[in-house]
Amino acid sequence: MPVLYGSETLSLTLRGDHKLKVFENRVLRGIFGPKIDKVRGEWRRLYNEELNDLYSLLNIIQVIKSRRMRWVGQVACMGEWRGAYKVLVREPEGKRPLGRSKCIWEDNIKMDLQEMRWGLWTGLI
Repeated sequence: MPVLYGSETLSLTLRGDHKLKVFENRVLRGIFGPKIDKVRGEWRRLYNEELNDLYSLLNIIQVIKSRRMRWVGQVACMGEWRGAYKVLVREPEGKRPLGRSKCIWEDNIKMDLQEMRWGLWTGLI
């Protein structure tokens, strides 16, 4: 799926999550098409809950999180001499800008691990 290409390295914000969900629902509405309303007898768009019932697989945000977790696991198992491992464990130079700090990829990984209650792994990152 081209939308997910390189998604392991995305640093998603709430706004980015929302945009991806909107995109996914738009695509699913195009696939499943409209539905006839039984009360009015008119065609109408499918509601989000109906789309979720029809498409029972993981939504796009869950897929991105699972791919990110898989990639982190692979990188954590790499040797210290590998470039990807060095990027994963490095300490960034400088400070974050004043005000609202930007969400970085490492923060997303830590949040994903907390959601999955895998607190043991947070010491590796």
